Amino acid sequence: MARETFPFTSSTLRSLRLQQEWLEWEDRRRAAAQQCRSRRCPSSPRARLTRPHRSCRDPAVHHALFSGNLQQVQALFQDEEAANMIVETVSNQLAWSAEQGFWVLTPKTKQTAPLAIATARGYTDCARHLIRQGAELDARVGGRAALHEACARAQFDCVRLLLTFGAKANVLTEEGTTPLHLCTIPESLQCAKLLLEAGATVNLAAGESQETPLHVAAARGLEQHVALYLEHGADVGLRTSQGETALNAACAGAEGPGSCRRHQAAARRLLEAGADARAAGRKRHTPLHNACANGCGGLAELLLRYGARAEVPNGAGHTPMDCALQAVQDAPNWEPEVLFAALLDYGAQPVRPEMLKHCANFPRALEVLLNAYPCVPSCETWVEAVLPELWKEHEAFYSSALCMVNQPRQLQHLARLAVRARLGSRCRQGATRLPLPPLLRDYLLLRVEGCIQ
Repeated sequence: MARETFPFTSSTLRSLRLQQEWLEWEDRRRAAAQQCRSRRCPSSPRARLTRPHRSCRDPAVHHALFSGNLQQVQALFQDEEAANMIVETVSNQLAWSAEQGFWVLTPKTKQTAPLAIATARGYTDCARHLIRQGAELDARVGGRAALHEACARAQFDCVRLLLTFGAKANVLTEEGTTPLHLCTIPESLQCAKLLLEAGATVNLAAGESQETPLHVAAARGLEQHVALYLEHGADVGLRTSQGETALNAACAGAEGPGSCRRHQAAARRLLEAGADARAAGRKRHTPLHNACANGCGGLAELLLRYGARAEVPNGAGHTPMDCALQAVQDAPNWEPEVLFAALLDYGAQPVRPEMLKHCANFPRALEVLLNAYPCVPSCETWVEAVLPELWKEHEAFYSSALCMVNQPRQLQHLARLAVRARLGSRCRQGATRLPLPPLLRDYLLLRVEGCIQ
C-alpha cells in the first residue's frame, strides 16, 4: 500500500526504513559474494561490507545505559549487533523562531553509541560487557568516540579500559579533535597521562582551529597539564589558525582574580620553557594586551619580567595601558593600582589626562597614575565622574589631588621621577638592586600613600 493512501505512524515508517536498509545491505553483500565467486578468489576483508547499525529509542535501553544497571545491560546487549546499535535521545531545547517571533521548545535528536554512554558516566563494568560483546571501540556515532566521552568527563578507569582493549589514542572527532584535546578539567590529568603513555600525539593540531592540547590546557589555566605536555615535547611556538600561541591563550583565558592565579602559573611554565612573551597573535594582540584587558596585575608583571614590552600598540593602536584602563570599567573587583604600577615601572608612558576618568572611582589606582606626572593635570576630566559616596569616603585623597592641580610638586617627588626616567623600562629591577632603604625603594616604585603631595 502506498504511503500516500494510508496514514503510517512514525514508528511504522521507521521500521520500514530500517527494513529497507537491511534489504539493501543484503543485496550488496550477495552481489559482492557473487562477484568474488565469479573471479574464483577467496573473500578478502575489503570485500566484506559493514552491516548497518540499527537505531533505538527504547526507554528500557536508555534506562539501562544511563543508570548503569549491569544486569539489564547484560540482558539487553547479548551480541555484536546490539552492542553497536545507535541510541537516539530526543530533548527539547529553546530555539528562536523567526516566523513566530519568540523562543520555542524544539525537539533535538542526538545519536550516540552504548559504549559512549557507559564510558562517559564511568560505568566500567557495563563498558567491559559491551566491549566483550563486540562494541566498536573507535566508532564515532554522533561525532565522538567512546574515548572522547570518557576523557571529557575525566573517567580515568574507563579511559584505561578502552586503551587496554585497543582504542586508538589519537582517534579524531568529526571536528578533528583528539581525546587529549578534551582533557579540559583538573581531574582529567590522569587521563592525559594514560593517553600519552598509549602514544597520543601531543602536538597534533585540531581541525580548523589548529589548537594543540597545549593551547587548550593553557587557555583553561591547567598548570599540571601544561607541565605534562611540555615534558612530552609540546612545542610552545605552535600557533592556531588565528596566530595565537599557547601563551596568548593562557593570558586571554585569565578572567577574575582566582582565574588569574591559575593562568599565571600556567604562563610561568610556558615562559620557563621558552615561550615568547612578545609573540603577537590576531590583530597584533600580545599576551600582555590580554593580561591587561583581563586586569591581571601579577600575570602582566610576569610577562614584563620575561621581556614583554609595555609601550607596543596592537592593531587598533591600543597599548597595554589602554587595555588596563578599559579593564577598570569591565572588571572593577580587583586592584588596578598593581597593574598600573607594573606597567609604569616597565616603561609605559603616563596616561593621557582625559583617560583619568576611567579610574576616578578607584582612588588607589588614580594616585599611582597621578604620581607619574611631574605636575598634577587638570581634574576637570575626572572629578565629575567620582561617585558622591566615594568622595565622602576618600575625601582626604581627592581633596589633596584638587589642591595640587597645576601646583609645583615636592622636590622629593621630582627626584623620584628623575630616577625613574633614568632607569626607564628597568625601573622595577633597578630599584631592587640599588642600595636603598625599603621605604625609599617603595616610594620610588610609586607606593600608595593616600594623598598627593
